[in-house]
Amino acid sequence: QVQLVESGGGLVQPGGSLRLSCAASGSIFSLNAMGWYRQAPGKERELVAAINSGGSTKYADSVKGRFSISGDNAKNTMYLQMNSLKPEDTAVYYCTRGLWYSMLGASNYDPYDWGQGTQVTVSS
Repeated sequence: QVQLVESGGGLVQPGGSLRLSCAASGSIFSLNAMGWYRQAPGKERELVAAINSGGSTKYADSVKGRFSISGDNAKNTMYLQMNSLKPEDTAVYYCTRGLWYSMLGASNYDPYDWGQGTQVTVSS
C-alpha cells in the first residue's frame, strides 16, 4: 500500500493562490490515476480533480478554470495549483491514489488510498 503525504495547505486571502503537493512512497501511477478530494465542515467529501497516467484530467465544475492538477513521475509527486481562491474552497484537501475508467462515454475515478489531509482556509 502506497503512503501519501500532503503539504502546502494554509491560510490565504480570497483571490489568492496555493499549491498543494502530494508525495507518494511509490509511483504516483502505480494504479493508473491520482486525485484530490476535499471535505468542508458539514459537507460530503467531493472529488476536486483527478489525473490519469496518460495525462487526462477531470475537474469539479466549481473549480474549472481556477485549479490545475499535475503529476511528476520522476519525483513521485502530484500537485494541485489553486488560483483565484474563494471562501467556499475552504476545506480539508486529501490526496488519493486510484483507478480511472470509462463507462458509457464518461470518465470516472475511484480512490483506493488516502492521505491524511491538509487544511486550506480562504478568509480575509
